[in-house]
Amino acid sequence: MTTSDPPTGEGTSTSMLIADAQRDLRRVYVGGFYGQLVSGAVWLLAAAATTWVSTAAGTAALWFGGMLIFPLTALALRVSGRAASLGRGHPFAGLATQIAFTVPIGLLVALALATQRPDLFFPAAMVVVGAHYLPFVFLYGMRLYAVLAAVLVLGGVALAVLLPGPGVLGAWGTGAVLVVAAFALRHAARES
Repeated sequence: MTTSDPPTGEGTSTSMLIADAQRDLRRVYVGGFYGQLVSGAVWLLAAAATTWVSTAAGTAALWFGGMLIFPLTALALRVSGRAASLGRGHPFAGLATQIAFTVPIGLLVALALATQRPDLFFPAAMVVVGAHYLPFVFLYGMRLYAVLAAVLVLGGVALAVLLPGPGVLGAWGTGAVLVVAAFALRHAARES
């Protein structure tokens, strides 16, 4: 991808300008609105399972629910009448897929930590998910993802270090932050 070659088609050329590719991503995924909304729902489900069932149930809900985020997001996009994926040959399609795989890999560390300290699962998961949003700043061309990353990473660290014990607070907080972020990102995408 170069910055001097003109785009040859919406979402289909590897010579697409970076800004065009970012704009296309914001358009197709509505700035990440549906993905953040689904992610927020998964985190809230995990928080509810932890609060009213058990820590193990909440951990499983986040792990398995997390694997469903992309398919549920694609379904939500289709139901809303939108395309559910980037156009064939979009230059950022591979990067988006690679970034998505960082969360389940990172959650393996959170799961390992939880075998010794179950209360640290959600704070560790917050750090993993927050860090995975950093490349979204470039992918979407939206600085708001840096704010989301900082809130989750710093929140996870603060819960682990300053408030050890009620790790489920991280699940409730992350769910709420992601739902609010969904609407902020949709608004920002419309403005760009």
